[in-house]
Amino acid sequence: MSLLQVGNYSLDRSSAERSGGKTRSVVSALSGARYFVPLMLLPVLWELGVRSGIVNGNLLPPPSAIAAAVVDLARAGMLWRDVSASILRVLVGFSVATIAGVGFGLLLGRLPVLSRYVMPLIEVVRPISVIAWIPIAILWFGLGDRPAWFLISLGAFFPIFTSTYDGARSLADVYVRVARCFGAPRSLFIRQVLLPATLPHILTGMRIGLGTGWTCVIAAELVSATSGLGYMIQLARTTIETEKVLAGMMVIGLIGYVMNSLMLLVERKLSVRPAAD
Repeated sequence: MSLLQVGNYSLDRSSAERSGGKTRSVVSALSGARYFVPLMLLPVLWELGVRSGIVNGNLLPPPSAIAAAVVDLARAGMLWRDVSASILRVLVGFSVATIAGVGFGLLLGRLPVLSRYVMPLIEVVRPISVIAWIPIAILWFGLGDRPAWFLISLGAFFPIFTSTYDGARSLADVYVRVARCFGAPRSLFIRQVLLPATLPHILTGMRIGLGTGWTCVIAAELVSATSGLGYMIQLARTTIETEKVLAGMMVIGLIGYVMNSLMLLVERKLSVRPAAD
């Protein structure tokens, strides 16, 4: 085979690879787009159902009315005020829950003797719904931000604690023995061995806890706050503005989706998986 033929063969092969790569990219994009078809189709069917009279527009306003309500609330400044109030409450409560959940999870996970006495109490309290704590939170803290902080912290604590606790318990004994053999102090063991090994569990618990805390703040604002998305929904319900109720629900869902996506991104960036043997 001549050099010219070899060169032509190489060019044809590289062109075919580029073409195949573009084809695979197009197929992958189309494959991913099909998952959004129901999401795009549902509002259309919903709108048509209301306009044709099949669906009662007073009880279930069409997407166009909900979108208009979102625009009106945003222009009036109410939406941004309530969104920022809810997010700030979640950040405070979630931070408290993360510190407490990670701390107690690592402590009880590495101290089986203490765990035997404390875990039964935690397992009794954990199934109690956060909604059941709302009257107690109001009695203890009154109205405003403090009961919301308490409820968010309580709701987010258990997923973070449980995941951290499981991660600390699953730490391989070989790492502990090696640290002891080298005489590593406890602080070094925690920084260099325990935290890196349990980090994937901690991040997973934080992601679940953040979602739980976001639902808790809405429940708390329905009864114990004068601002926030939950309060906005409650106020719209009393004035029978169903489109604003649904607008608030849609905003809650979108913010929750963004929060979960950000936590997934953090998990991928920070999680360090052990190399395979």
